[in-house]
Amino acid sequence: MNHTAAPDMIPGRHTRSDRFGWLPTTIDRRLRIFAWLSFLAEVIIIGTGGAVRLTGSGLGCSEWPLCTPESLVPILEVQGLHGAIEFGNRVMTGVVGLLALAVLMITLHVISGRRLVVRALWFALGGIVLGVLVYTATAVIGVPGADGRTTAVIAAAFMSAALLLAVLVGATDSLRQPTPRKDLAVLAWVVLVGVMAQAVVGGFAVISNLNAFVVGFHYAVSLTLVCVTALFLVRLDTPEAPQAPAVPRWFSVLTHVTGLALALTIVFGVLTTGSGPHSGDEAITRQGFDATVLAHVHSWPGYILAALVVTLLVTAWVMRLRPRTWLLVLTAAIAVQVGVGVLQARTGLPPVLVGVHMVLAALSAATYVVVVTKLKKPVA
Repeated sequence: MNHTAAPDMIPGRHTRSDRFGWLPTTIDRRLRIFAWLSFLAEVIIIGTGGAVRLTGSGLGCSEWPLCTPESLVPILEVQGLHGAIEFGNRVMTGVVGLLALAVLMITLHVISGRRLVVRALWFALGGIVLGVLVYTATAVIGVPGADGRTTAVIAAAFMSAALLLAVLVGATDSLRQPTPRKDLAVLAWVVLVGVMAQAVVGGFAVISNLNAFVVGFHYAVSLTLVCVTALFLVRLDTPEAPQAPAVPRWFSVLTHVTGLALALTIVFGVLTTGSGPHSGDEAITRQGFDATVLAHVHSWPGYILAALVVTLLVTAWVMRLRPRTWLLVLTAAIAVQVGVGVLQARTGLPPVLVGVHMVLAALSAATYVVVVTKLKKPVA
């Protein structure tokens, strides 16, 4: 590979017979647009998922994958606004999945031509056939001791698991093939697998009557996918070349310690929200953890995080280090986060502020990922 090539050029041009004419063969505007749309969709679904929880619409659709035992969509006369909000979030899941699939197909075509695209489509077709067979078999045979409603839910869960398995096998097969820019393929596959897994986790959240740990895990995975899509955007403009440190070793270590503080802040934030008043449904109350105590515990790594980020920012600007611009963005995001966190705690956790806090946490984590990518630079 020519490591001095521009980042949008993939070595080994595809012949006309080895490509789909309507898909790009280089990292061009189309891939960048879909990558940005995928990133924005992952952020938006955190907002819509937060709206479901904060408006008490978590069980607006009482079934999964259907909304009601008789209907895929909510019946507004019966379920009202709660059903519409919950169903809207489910529709957003479909949008996120389609965008992730589009990014993957374009990426595979860019790095390999039609070869990996066709292989991936065959695995997709196999997964659909397997899913239908699994669903039909489970629905016909039934589940011992389960009523019709439970059997339908379990059949849908088995079908989703079969589809996820097909995606995992397809990803394994694809990533074993020798191609340039395998980093982009890995990230694109991770997003699609994550979206598929999220659909299953969302189903378990409904089935478990919004178990706090399942809902918290659901949010954590969504936040992780925001980070992965952000990393994909960065890698689009990063040539595949050997990397050399761009900062002193101690600065790199301190940056990773900052990442640990950020992770702890988010984890305790998820536990705090899960123990607070916004359970997702008026009939569900949280028990176990003391939300007041957790709120204080959540603030400790938060303030440590803010101090570390300011330290990194000042040092980076004084020494004119590569990550300084993105550290400025991260500092601004953390400062707003601290302000929103203090305000919501002092105003009784209004739903709007809690939702803003959730989205900002994801954006802060994505910004931190970009900062980490700036700790090294390509070697020409």
